[in-house]
Amino acid sequence: MGADPILSLSEQIALVVRSIPSGQVAAYGQVAAIAGNPRAARQVVRILKMWSRSRDLPWHRVVNREGRISLPPGAGYEEQRGLLESEGVAFGLDGRIDMKHHRWSGPE
Repeated sequence: MGADPILSLSEQIALVVRSIPSGQVAAYGQVAAIAGNPRAARQVVRILKMWSRSRDLPWHRVVNREGRISLPPGAGYEEQRGLLESEGVAFGLDGRIDMKHHRWSGPE
């Protein structure tokens, strides 16, 4: 999927997030790199916050690089974890996702 020079970074990020398959996750920085700007992890956060609902993005499939959900309890953590678990993503006792097993390898 390389970055398309015609699309804005925000649109590229949305395309990448939409490409993450069910049962897999990607880190914010990984999404940014695939979208064409490896330093834009914070932009990924902003796009997910602004566009997830209106553009029906699978926002729940993006986690931090340690395999943790970044949202705090009571502010989306439970929803994101529930969505991931419903897709077969397993969490360890420490609340982390096994990134070796569930990390999306990127577009083919």
